[in-house]
Amino acid sequence: MSVQHLSESTEMYLKAMIEISGNESVQISRLAERLSVTPVSVNEMVRRLDEQGLVSHIPYKGVALTEKGHEVACDVTRRQRLWECFLYEHLGIEWAQVYELACSLEHATAPEVTEALSTFLREPKTCPHGNPICAADGSCMPLDAVPLKMAAVGDTVQVVAVNATSTDVLKYLQERGLMPGCEVTIIGAEPMQGPLMLRKEGKETALGLSLAEFVLVKSIPS
Repeated sequence: MSVQHLSESTEMYLKAMIEISGNESVQISRLAERLSVTPVSVNEMVRRLDEQGLVSHIPYKGVALTEKGHEVACDVTRRQRLWECFLYEHLGIEWAQVYELACSLEHATAPEVTEALSTFLREPKTCPHGNPICAADGSCMPLDAVPLKMAAVGDTVQVVAVNATSTDVLKYLQERGLMPGCEVTIIGAEPMQGPLMLRKEGKETALGLSLAEFVLVKSIPS
């Protein structure tokens, strides 16, 4: 995949969009929350990205990646997630820390290094957080999972991926064992947008709905 050199901030915005919703449109407010910036800043950046043909912005509807923008976003996430694999599997960096550390490497990685890294890692399909790694041609395996907060009380589900970027959030989930491959049962849901009550390996824990949105799961056939 060959893309033009873009600024780090441009790459971060495009990557955030694909992380949030893949090919779907993203609300300005969600993008601002993801990047920890103000909606005013997002609107200004989106205007510039629209002018570059990287996104399509429909006022009051949201922002969507164009074909060109999607190509760039896939390239950035590929670099990011390959570095996550290397840091976690070969340097022994803590699971909760690899996202942030990989972010500092992705923007300075030449295409030749990206492909050499992929070959060295034996072409991984997912990163340590379970999120798909796009192939060199931009194709990407769809993630067959939904946010944990959508599961019903009584369901037993398997965690497929964790789509969070904050080291603090990842650390919180790691400490509770809510990582790809684990199984949990939803044993309760508090009213008024209260937390989900989960049971994992005989232990119970509470998880707020805002955090449960980051945990992507699939049903386990009974």
